[in-house]
Amino acid sequence: MSQPLERETLAAIAPKLAQLTQDVLFEDVWQRPQLSSRDRSLVTLAALVALERTQQLPWHLAFALRNGVRHEEIIELMTHLAFYAGWPAAVSALGCLPEEER
Repeated sequence: MSQPLERETLAAIAPKLAQLTQDVLFEDVWQRPQLSSRDRSLVTLAALVALERTQQLPWHLAFALRNGVRHEEIIELMTHLAFYAGWPAAVSALGCLPEEER
């Protein structure tokens, strides 16, 4: 699996995509009051697991923790998703957790 693009790397490769990501996604969509950042993190993790977008998971796992999602909740989310998104998707996602959190 290749490494996810960090903000600076993305900006160097695709400056407009980096700008839209920052301006639209993080400064607009993530700031809407209808869902908390914590809830948005849970929804995002669920979508990434279900769609098997494991390259994006490490960053969003760390972001979820910063947004108040507890480690135990992430494990429970992935356990729950095993039955809805598929066992391989959930197990692959668990592999994206830092080793000290597995």
